[in-house]
Amino acid sequence: MTCSSLRSAKRNSAGARGPLVAVVSDQRDWHSRQMETALAAVGARYERMDLAKCGLDTTIGLGLNLHGVGARVPDAVHVRTLASGSFEAVTKRLGVLHALSALGVPVWNDARAIERCVDKSMTSFCLARAGLPTPPTWTVESLDEARTLVVRESHRAPLVLKPLFGSQGKGLCLVRDAEDLPAPEAVAGVYYLQRFEAVEGEGFHDYRLLVVKGRVAAAMMRRAPTWITNVKQGGEPWSIRRDDRMERLATAAAGAVGATIAGVDILVAAEGGPTVLEVNSMPAWSGLQKVSNVNIAAAIAGAVVAEIASTGVPEAAS
Repeated sequence: MTCSSLRSAKRNSAGARGPLVAVVSDQRDWHSRQMETALAAVGARYERMDLAKCGLDTTIGLGLNLHGVGARVPDAVHVRTLASGSFEAVTKRLGVLHALSALGVPVWNDARAIERCVDKSMTSFCLARAGLPTPPTWTVESLDEARTLVVRESHRAPLVLKPLFGSQGKGLCLVRDAEDLPAPEAVAGVYYLQRFEAVEGEGFHDYRLLVVKGRVAAAMMRRAPTWITNVKQGGEPWSIRRDDRMERLATAAAGAVGATIAGVDILVAAEGGPTVLEVNSMPAWSGLQKVSNVNIAAAIAGAVVAEIASTGVPEAAS
């Protein structure tokens, strides 16, 4: 498809009915329904797009077969979830997002940002390289190397072992000595270890800040009876007052990984102040919505439509 034909297709697609926003999700869950309602409220059309059913098709003008959207060219894409699958399947799905970006379609978040956040080691690298406070972190592929690392570092503080690819607090393990390390097959051969940071004050708590287009849209504290504070693991969301220093750190962390939408997890350490633990490029917000006065789906939808209006019809590669 040439630049002129893509521009014509997008004008015909938008028309008087408003821009077309494709929301990537493998199911019509609560979040997907929230986005459907929010986009309609700002005059946009919604289509759910399952990346597992999308693919390359060089016999059609666009070069892509976009399930749920068909031959139409979306004005923007919001990636809500990326379903698990084989390495090859996930690579193909990310390839579709790469291709959409190459065609000039705004993709939130684009494949590069998702790749940086799905791989926790790359997130840590980007944060450290940007000079942002984040716990010391190591990745190794050898159990012997991991044991040596634990012996060397555990006198300072325990280490947290996390799945390199994981979310919602699943698979976390506190490592106090080398014997706590699991066998390589339990971690897919990669040990991602991060220094455990004690929090200021009493109990276990940290903060989730939702960044949308360079601004913090909503924030909460997560309290838990254990050091794993994720809401899906029993953490309880609490409303908090705005904190300028924490918000600046959250927006900088999102920028460091190139994420337009990001759930940034911050811990205020007993010594040293706020530090970024993780950045999630496909954050859920059901827990956050319970303690926020902001309609989060509406904030995302409004920002997406404003982006479409500000950029106009994107220029695509021939």
